[in-house]
Amino acid sequence: MAEVIFNKLEKVYSNGFKAVHGIDLKIAEGEFMVIVGPSGCAKSTTLRMLAGLETISGGEVRIGEKIVNNLAPKERGIAMVFQNYALYPHMTVRENLAFGLKLSKMPKEQIEQQVNEAAKILELEELLDWLPRQLSGGQAQRVAVGRAIVKKPDVFLFDEPLSNLDAKLRASMRIRISDLHKQLKQSGKPATTVYVTHDQTEAMTMGDRICVMKLGHIMQVDTPDNLYHKPKNMFVAGFIGAPEMNIRASRLVDKAGQLCLSIGDEAMPLNDRLRDKAFAHLGQEVFYGIRPEFVELSDEPFAGGCCSGEMVRVENMGHEYFIYLRVADYELTARIPSDKAKPMIEKGLHRKVWFTFDMSKCHLFDAKTEQNISL
Repeated sequence: MAEVIFNKLEKVYSNGFKAVHGIDLKIAEGEFMVIVGPSGCAKSTTLRMLAGLETISGGEVRIGEKIVNNLAPKERGIAMVFQNYALYPHMTVRENLAFGLKLSKMPKEQIEQQVNEAAKILELEELLDWLPRQLSGGQAQRVAVGRAIVKKPDVFLFDEPLSNLDAKLRASMRIRISDLHKQLKQSGKPATTVYVTHDQTEAMTMGDRICVMKLGHIMQVDTPDNLYHKPKNMFVAGFIGAPEMNIRASRLVDKAGQLCLSIGDEAMPLNDRLRDKAFAHLGQEVFYGIRPEFVELSDEPFAGGCCSGEMVRVENMGHEYFIYLRVADYELTARIPSDKAKPMIEKGLHRKVWFTFDMSKCHLFDAKTEQNISL
């Protein structure tokens, strides 16, 4: 087990393109850290520098007490699982699991013991004599994970390992990998895990903490709960959550002595918390952010202050509805439980309804810096 530290880590390619911009990150011993972000954010490049598959242009990578910048992958105490299973087609599952251990000249009895342990953990015992062509996608990925487990590394590295699986298998493998991490921790053989994905569902359900990246920069490192409820900037607020947070331009205005958000030609009063945080921005453009589940709808105006919009379309998700309102020059999404949504929907679309926000869940972002000014 070992902690992982990035210290001002950089990646610059030969054509001058800078992919990673001096990032700092500390991953604790035994922690499950997920690195997430859109395509092109350099999350896989960062992982590959940790693995020794990409050269490091600046800064350093530490695994435990060692600076590993110039060490070969096999000297770093890591095991990696890729998007592509990369199983040897002519070898059985047993032989695939044992291959790396044989190369390291491990005694035969120890190889057999570690292969059997991994097979038991991943429920591969009945498949040990199968060839890769006989395996389903989920089974093949479990073998790839097993090949990493048998090495008993200090650090597990996962690079988008579930991308090739269908939705049902992805959900199943998410649970297996998370349970594997907990099981190894409880057995006294924990390994630090760094898991790269573009899928926020994987990130939110698997990570102890999540590192959100954008264009080679770290935007926020935090727990799933804090990323969702306390995003530090507009990028994190918009990236985390499905459906995504409503983030819209507004202006802070004074209406009859109350600090309000301008929404179209109307205004919505802020609560005490937001007034205290936002007072210095009076008269300035800001962006407000509100998650769809914290937008409340009604056929009548709300007593505490509200705005209005046209109900233009709905999406039936079974247990809830996504209701879209035309407000000024944009759409606003509300996420409403079915029992509350159906009476409104039955009255038809393209009519005026009123909405208000749960201001305890509303965020305000500086229009220039895009930082959250309401935390």
